[in-house]
Amino acid sequence: MRRGQLKIIPQGGTGLQVPHFQKKDIKMKIAKNGRNVKVHYKGTLGDGTVFDNSRDRGETLDFELGKPGMIAGFQSGIVGMRTGETKAFNVLCAEAYGQPLAEAVIKVPKDAFHPEMKLEVGEAVLGQDPQGQPLRAVISAVEDDGILLDHNHPLAGKDLNFEVELMEVSRAKE
Repeated sequence: MRRGQLKIIPQGGTGLQVPHFQKKDIKMKIAKNGRNVKVHYKGTLGDGTVFDNSRDRGETLDFELGKPGMIAGFQSGIVGMRTGETKAFNVLCAEAYGQPLAEAVIKVPKDAFHPEMKLEVGEAVLGQDPQGQPLRAVISAVEDDGILLDHNHPLAGKDLNFEVELMEVSRAKE
């Protein structure tokens, strides 16, 4: 019999081996940096407006805790959770998308847009930077000499509320 197994011998039987769960098995269910996690979440603003909900999309959000690319406050809210646990927490804008940057609002000439395009304040537009990378912006003003495009993240300057359920924790692939 291997270490970590329990041998049960029923009356008149030959013996049945049942795995014994060790401490390391339990630790795998705790979210910590360097582990892959799968979560369902709902994100809301202070007024209750829902800005995202993974259950509405029908898929979990899967990522490695501690890796860049996910907002820091969201990650730190998940660290320490156990599989199956649900938790609500608030992320201040500094730990989310930061404050809006004035330099992220630029004026572009009107002729940069198709002449038949409706240019309305609040409309999202897609374009490319000089290197051909996609850009998303929101029209913040339509002026005689150009269009003001706001390239800040739509949630910049906002505190975010999350309800998170930790669905799965696993070792990160190397």
